[in-house]
Order: sequence, then C-alpha cells, then structure tokens
Amino acid sequence: MDTFQRIRQLDWPQQALLALYLCERMLPNYQFFHQITAFGDSKPLRGALNACWDQWLSPTPGKVNYARWQDKVDEVTPSEYGHDLLGVYPAMDACTAISSLLQGMMDKESQHLVDVAKVSQASVFKFIELNDAEQVAPEQLQQHVQEHELYQYELAMQQAMIDFLASQAQVSPALVKQVRQMVKDEGISNLGLELEDLT
Repeated sequence: MDTFQRIRQLDWPQQALLALYLCERMLPNYQFFHQITAFGDSKPLRGALNACWDQWLSPTPGKVNYARWQDKVDEVTPSEYGHDLLGVYPAMDACTAISSLLQGMMDKESQHLVDVAKVSQASVFKFIELNDAEQVAPEQLQQHVQEHELYQYELAMQQAMIDFLASQAQVSPALVKQVRQMVKDEGISNLGLELEDLT
C-alpha cells in the first residue's frame, strides 16, 4: 500500500499531527532561502506552525484563525520569477505545505493533510533532480532521483511516522510533545539542512 493511502487510513488527528511534523521539517528550507536572499520573513510560517502545535497541546484550545495565518503565509511566499536560485523551490514548497496544513485544520478535510506528504516528497524529488541534472544523463535522471539516499530517507521517514502514529491509541498532548521533540532530535530538514545552522 502506498504512503498516501496509508495516511488516508489514519484518524484525522493522526493525519494532522503527521502533516504538522512534515511541515516542521520543511520550514528550515524557507529559513535558509530567506537568509541567502533576504526575501520574505519566516516569522509568519513559524507563527502558523506554533498555532497548530498549541491547538493540540492546550487542554482548552482557543479558536485559531487559520485563514488569517494562510494570508500571512501567502504574503511571504516567494515566486520562481525573479529568483534563479535553486533554493526558491523548497521555500515555495514549505509555504505550500503549511498552507495545506492550515486548510486541513480549518475544514477538517484529510485530503489537504495528505497533500502535505505529497508536497514534502515532491520537494525532495525536485531538489535532487535540479541539483544533479547536469551530472546525470536525462534518461537516467528519474531513476537516479528515486534511488538517491535523500529521497529514500524521505519515503522511509514518512512510512515510519505513519507506523508510529498508527500504533498510538489517541493523539494526546504527551504524544504531540513527543512528535515535536522528534523534529528537534532529528535535527535536519527534509533536504538535509541542519537545524542549528539556521538558529
């Protein structure tokens, strides 16, 4: 069974927590792009993710204006036009993923949460493809990317997190804290950027 089908079989809270975890792993890619280009601002992305974490951690969660956070993320989303830097695509992908997460949280629609996993996989795929295109023959490029350790790690990590969440009886504040800590312990973005380099 493929990854996305397995995500659809999770309960909605598990899907949301998985999407939040994946977005957290993509945020450093935006921060890196911002450091290099001075374009945009990572604070709205950080704020949006914090609002989602808090929603799961609070025993009496308040009402979050997810649409307003979406607007803030949209305002700092870069465009490939005007940026010939490879890093613009992972930065755009991070914004797309966070916007999908917010939409999923807002309407309780699992497809938006599945989309986060799709964006994360595609982001890694595209990054390797663009990075290695000059060194690999065009007809071998797709296989090269699929076999690349970074892409294989992304697939394995998503499957492992699905296994972990599926084994939990419910999404509790303790579980949410544990998942949030996992991102910090892993210490790298989905493209292998080290988190401490960006603080």
